[in-house]
Amino acid sequence: MSPDFVPPVRDDLVGTASYGAPQLDVPARLNVNENPFPLPDELAAAIGAAVADAAVSLNRYPDRDFEALRAALADYLARQSGVRVPWSQVWAANGSNEVMHQLFLAFGGPGRLAITFDPTYSMYPEYARDTFTRYLTFPRLEDFTVDVPAAVDEVLALRPSIVILTSPNNPTGTSLPLADIRAIADAALRVGAVAVVDEAYAEFRHAGVPSAMTLFAQFPNLVVIRTMSKAFAMAGARLGYAAAADPRVVETLRIVRLPYHLSAVTQAVALTALEHADLLQAQVALLRAERDAMAGWLTDNGFDVAPSEANFILFGRFEDRDSVWQGLLDRGVLIRQTGPREWLRVSIGTPEENDRFRAALLEVTGRRVESGTVEEGSR
Repeated sequence: MSPDFVPPVRDDLVGTASYGAPQLDVPARLNVNENPFPLPDELAAAIGAAVADAAVSLNRYPDRDFEALRAALADYLARQSGVRVPWSQVWAANGSNEVMHQLFLAFGGPGRLAITFDPTYSMYPEYARDTFTRYLTFPRLEDFTVDVPAAVDEVLALRPSIVILTSPNNPTGTSLPLADIRAIADAALRVGAVAVVDEAYAEFRHAGVPSAMTLFAQFPNLVVIRTMSKAFAMAGARLGYAAAADPRVVETLRIVRLPYHLSAVTQAVALTALEHADLLQAQVALLRAERDAMAGWLTDNGFDVAPSEANFILFGRFEDRDSVWQGLLDRGVLIRQTGPREWLRVSIGTPEENDRFRAALLEVTGRRVESGTVEEGSR
């Protein structure tokens, strides 16, 4: 390393650390909302065969517009949400992060504003930073819902180009009622903004909770983002996607994406997983059941619990969450410090991992249940 060279780092990046949750080898990794179950053998074998087929042609660039994959995603969304859109209104990229980044590239930029509601996903401000988009957040209410009248007023007054809504929301797990999405999307439409609804955890919602896609006919400015990282147990494949009410949104994303951004291997893996979507639903159903059981257990043991429609739970409250987090880690359980300072977030794991978390949490916090009541033990 030459002492005479100082990289000409952008001023706004000096002293900034890269994004990343801890990746530690512990018995129970419950910190990044992954699906904890390995792929079923049947699906793993099918993916291996599909990748082998793709490998024969890796000397060529991949299908630049991946129409077959977009058509398969449109079919899946029609089954899952009840809303059919043409494949031309579906887009995909390397994780929903890249989809969102492309939306900021397309509709943000210098002199433009994106708004959302905190606490929410910690990457949103980084998309704004990278694209020189002004970024503002407005606090959620005490129960982590959005103050819809205030949100509508802010949209109309500030005239952003991007409004981000999350349902279910990370890190709180709370979903946004369709009426709330409708009101905010309407305000966004009136000022010419895209209303982006991040539905990364949509498959984990309780039965009957609708997708924002059901509003596409009313609001051409709506974009819904999904991912295969969670319900499909494909975090390592990096495939996120979006459906847009207006095909011009996707046409604009095609302009800002990097050439051949989705590899032939990624396309083959994703197509194969979509062919086996029904096989993965048993995992999703189990995770839903485990989540609801965990929420009930935390409540019974005296913790505050945010109502979750995702595969994680935000719980608290702790005077010193750092010591609780470290105590759990010392016992082989890794969870996440995110959101409000007095709260922690735990991803739903396998039944065995969840049992390990429960035992460790009672030990760390000194709580025990006797005769149906919670007592405080010595720490």
